[in-house]
Amino acid sequence: MTLTFAEPADRKELETGNGFAPKFDERGLIPVFTSCATTGRALMQAWMNAEAIEKTIETGEAHYFSRSRQELWHKGATSGEFQLVKEFRVDCDQDSLWLVVEQKGGKCCHVGHPSCFFREIPVGEDAIQDGTITLTID
Repeated sequence: MTLTFAEPADRKELETGNGFAPKFDERGLIPVFTSCATTGRALMQAWMNAEAIEKTIETGEAHYFSRSRQELWHKGATSGEFQLVKEFRVDCDQDSLWLVVEQKGGKCCHVGHPSCFFREIPVGEDAIQDGTITLTID
């Protein structure tokens, strides 16, 4: 499959039309937020390039672009922690993507947690103690 993205004629078309015209950054990447279809919980944030988008659409499984390895990354190919795509969305100005997935294997995060967002940052007047912040771990 070869995917061709739309080229919207104007801002209104980009923001309200039905042509898929993702705005990639100067590196050819676009951020993607991934959440769990069952719980709604945040799972991870990553990046996609055009090839990752195409492979995700083609296979129905999440593919990302690894900035550290500078290569396409099929989530779960080595870990068994596959993500089956239930919804694939783009925001109003098409500069961010959202995947809703069924997480296979139970651990999304490469350090062994169900979500990459396993630490909570405290907020409010008691958040900073002795000039530091202590994260709470799920």
